[in-house]
Amino acid sequence: MIHPVIMAGGTGSRLWPLSRQLNPKQFLKLTDSPLSMLQSTVARLEGMDTDTPLLICNEEHRFLAAEQMRQSNQEDVQIILEPCGRNTAPAIALAALQLCQNAGDQNPLMLVLAADHLIQNVNAFQQGVTKALPLARQGKLVTFGIVPHQPETGYGYIHQGTELAADCFSVDEFVEKPDLETANRYLASGKYLWNSGMFLFGARDYLAE
Repeated sequence: MIHPVIMAGGTGSRLWPLSRQLNPKQFLKLTDSPLSMLQSTVARLEGMDTDTPLLICNEEHRFLAAEQMRQSNQEDVQIILEPCGRNTAPAIALAALQLCQNAGDQNPLMLVLAADHLIQNVNAFQQGVTKALPLARQGKLVTFGIVPHQPETGYGYIHQGTELAADCFSVDEFVEKPDLETANRYLASGKYLWNSGMFLFGARDYLAE
């Protein structure tokens, strides 16, 4: 079974005035969907073999997060509250420690998702996770890349290496946001993907690394 870990700790600093400190974008309805970005993240897990999500958010958003989960019939969701934000890696570590504490000697699989992603092709998302499962069960840390369709300077990139399985590759390099000339070169090479910030791996494997 997969344990979804949803990172919802954004501070509301990027989409002002829609997004505010006490109501950041992951809790807003920004598309034609009646769901907030967080609720949409939970909804795209439907039909998958997943446990109740584990949500990580700022302490000041605890009631907003809990209410949106109640509206999504996710009253049993576990919520980890951060007294202050420390970005992605420590947030994932908190979730990994929590999952391991409840798993005995098992190595629970974590599907780490951001609460503010727009993913319109839910079927492709679920197929990608399914393809990654065998590698994660082998102890690999899996990240999900998005095939770029334009030279984008606002995203990080993944340089894909050797093919390990169908549509699954080793990672040669993570590259931070490039300048336009470099982004054009990445696009032309066909060897670079946008870094989605989504991951699948065993909790104990992550903590070991």
